[in-house]
Amino acid sequence: MSASRRSGTTDELGPEEPERDSSDGSDLLAALLDGMDAALCAFDADGVVTHWNREAERILGWTAAEAVGRHGLAGWAVRRADAEEVEGRLMSAMHAPGRQVHEFALLTKDGGRVLVRTQSAAVRGPDGKPAGVYCAFSEVHAQIDLERSIALSEALFEDASWGVVLVDADLRPAVVNAHAARALGTGRTSVLGRPLGELLAQGVEELESALTHVLAEGAPPAPAEIWVSVRTPEGHKRRCWRSGFLRLASPLAEEPVPLGVGWLFQDVTEAKQSEQEAALLRFRTQQLHRAARAAAECEDPGEAATVHLDFALAGFADHALIDRVAGGPVADADADGPIRLVRVAATPSGAPGPSRLAGQAGLPARYEAGHPALQCAERAGTVRAGAGPVSADEARAWALARQWPPDAVHALCAVLRSRGRTLGVVTFLRGAGRSAFERSDATYAEDVAVRIAAALDLADSVRPQG
Repeated sequence: MSASRRSGTTDELGPEEPERDSSDGSDLLAALLDGMDAALCAFDADGVVTHWNREAERILGWTAAEAVGRHGLAGWAVRRADAEEVEGRLMSAMHAPGRQVHEFALLTKDGGRVLVRTQSAAVRGPDGKPAGVYCAFSEVHAQIDLERSIALSEALFEDASWGVVLVDADLRPAVVNAHAARALGTGRTSVLGRPLGELLAQGVEELESALTHVLAEGAPPAPAEIWVSVRTPEGHKRRCWRSGFLRLASPLAEEPVPLGVGWLFQDVTEAKQSEQEAALLRFRTQQLHRAARAAAECEDPGEAATVHLDFALAGFADHALIDRVAGGPVADADADGPIRLVRVAATPSGAPGPSRLAGQAGLPARYEAGHPALQCAERAGTVRAGAGPVSADEARAWALARQWPPDAVHALCAVLRSRGRTLGVVTFLRGAGRSAFERSDATYAEDVAVRIAAALDLADSVRPQG
């Protein structure tokens, strides 16, 4: 303390500054060195070891007390035969720009050898001149593992042929590769941080449930197939993604801390659709086969027609109707006016059961002009119709106006043709819980119509003999 302060005169002095412990800097440096994940040693300009951290001790077994102060590495950390080359390459970094990378075989305290990869660079003094060298090293296999992990990550997010998304703990995309961005219909940066509900119109609940489960329980044992509808400028696209999930945890924490979920997926829509179409085709072919065998046992051809109708209904439609041309079959050349239809068979609209024959009185159905069944008969071709995106009351009114059950919203009419004549129309109806009829459905309905028409034609042929 100065004399003026001892005498109590403080006119020319500011507030007393606390005395600093000169060891603070060295303690902080020691803590930083010992906390490093890489082994580190340093040499002064004469090649004397000045620093040696705990990771270096772990790898080679030599303590800092045993290493610091030694001149070079010969005889204890490096074989004497290799020491000149190793020390020369390390110390050359003192006069080279940037860092130098080398691989050396070092000796452990118990006499073993460890192959390490080193990064060395010059240590410069206050005057900017080289004052020594520091060398960070790690076991080669550990370094290679790290490099492989980094290379794998970069490859996944650049060149992978499947989608890779890192989802954070809030279930929002944090990193997206190019393939996933294309599948989601966005760019790689525009998707980041957005809720999944903004990207997917359907399937988001199932996907978020899977991600939540992985965060809580870990990765599932097998991939999962998730159907989603992706929002795109062209509209919603329905896709099936075969997805795998991995829980990501921080390797730096003492206890696993979830960082999010790694989500990998492949688009398998075409394969799944092909599988579904093949399964549907097999089922429908079996139904046609069963219907033919059951119809062959019917003495009444009219009953055989309803058997074909009932077998076709399974998994295909909710209701079905058969309308005959009033006055008998009409050949193409004989059609000289509007066709009228008579209801001859219908599936029950209440409790399930076999179709029943109707229309004994022969009264024409009250179909208005332009009715899908009339169009079908007049064109001798299949007609599809639907209520469209309307309310439940409007859909009910649409069905009742066409003399159909009130829950019908989709219709498919197939013409009944036999021996070049139009016998009538078979109509299949679906409720709101089913999708609209597609072209593959029309093909199946036409196959069923051929069989029904043959049975009805046979019924007309045998009736006069009855």
